[in-house]
Amino acid sequence: MTLRVLAFVLGPLMENNLRKSLIMSQGDFSIFFTRPLAAASLIIALFLLVSPFIPWMRKKREEIPKEEIA
Repeated sequence: MTLRVLAFVLGPLMENNLRKSLIMSQGDFSIFFTRPLAAASLIIALFLLVSPFIPWMRKKREEIPKEEIA
């Protein structure tokens, strides 16, 4: 419940700030990769999105050799 409220409050703020930064950079998305803080934030966000799949990928990798041996 609290996450929904947090998303409801922060969603529009993030959208407005994204729009402002794109206006300041004249529509160039490279501003998100060339600035160190923005690049670090994107890397952390990407890791947080991918991290739930890491145990699943390890499990699949361990199952493949078991099937080949049998």
